[in-house]
Amino acid sequence: MRPLTLGHHDALAQPARAKLFALLGELMRPASTEELAEEVGLHVNGVRRHLDRLREAGLVTRTRELRPRGRPRDAWSIAPKAGDPPHAHADLARWLARAIPPRPSRLRDVESMGRQIGRDMAPTGTSVEAAMHSTLSALGFRPDTKTNGRTLTCTLGNCPYRDAARENQEVICTLHRGITGGLIDVLDPRAKMTSFIPHDPDEAGCVIEVAGVTGAPTEDKAA
Repeated sequence: MRPLTLGHHDALAQPARAKLFALLGELMRPASTEELAEEVGLHVNGVRRHLDRLREAGLVTRTRELRPRGRPRDAWSIAPKAGDPPHAHADLARWLARAIPPRPSRLRDVESMGRQIGRDMAPTGTSVEAAMHSTLSALGFRPDTKTNGRTLTCTLGNCPYRDAARENQEVICTLHRGITGGLIDVLDPRAKMTSFIPHDPDEAGCVIEVAGVTGAPTEDKAA
């Protein structure tokens, strides 16, 4: 990831845009225009204009989420190359990774915790492929998702946790596997993760395969 550029700082000079960008960073998942407008207390049309300005500056990305009913809606995420995370957070992740021994019992705990995190951040009202792509994009993995029949293959073009993975790759990859499993639990309980192949964090290219994907949008929690 690269430092914020002058253009990025120009886009964030407007307080509402800075607040929206910070909110997306805190959520760590895709969010709709309506949800963001409600959170910051602004009209949805104004929020949409601010988000478009952030998108033009390369700070956020927009995807279209299908819903069981009604029109597709915009889902906004922090762009993978929007800027480096605070150094303190990166240091904390490395220290925590170093502190957790990769013993089988601890790895089971780490995967279980990751699974709950994945369930909590899973979006609803969209297809499994779209949800996996948008969520992993928001986390900074730069995923390339493809479906072949009922099998979803996701190749990750970036490891946002590479510094922590250098300290303890087994623990970090186990946490990520748990997060992915939790996403699938919510997105399509009938599907099963059949492959999770970690690669060198500096090279990226990790591969996730999910079999038995139905392709149907998940139900809105409010429905």
